[in-house]
Amino acid sequence: MAQENSKLDKLVLEARRNAEKRTTGYREQALKLYPWVCGRCARTFTRENLQLLEVHHKNSNHDDNPADGSNWELLCTYCHENEHSRIKDSTGRSDDGNSENLATFNPFAGLKDLLKNKK
Repeated sequence: MAQENSKLDKLVLEARRNAEKRTTGYREQALKLYPWVCGRCARTFTRENLQLLEVHHKNSNHDDNPADGSNWELLCTYCHENEHSRIKDSTGRSDDGNSENLATFNPFAGLKDLLKNKK
């Protein structure tokens, strides 16, 4: 059991490191390619607040990082969050295409029976 946990811990650590490398790589590239301006609200950024400027993957695939930056746009934290919320709200799915748990409660279930009994 302990050996299985150790293998899992190593696998998770390796995945996190790879994700960090990938993130650092395309973020640095995007910041070199594009002006430090949010692509939605046009807010300008400086070195002091650059951490609030994020790379958005237009096709939602974080592994699709062409060197020309054609799948990226720079968005401020607020617009980036709004973009992901908008996608999720409009499709009922997460960015990776998986279905989200949609509400199943029906406040009007049984209403027909209640109205029948009223007559």
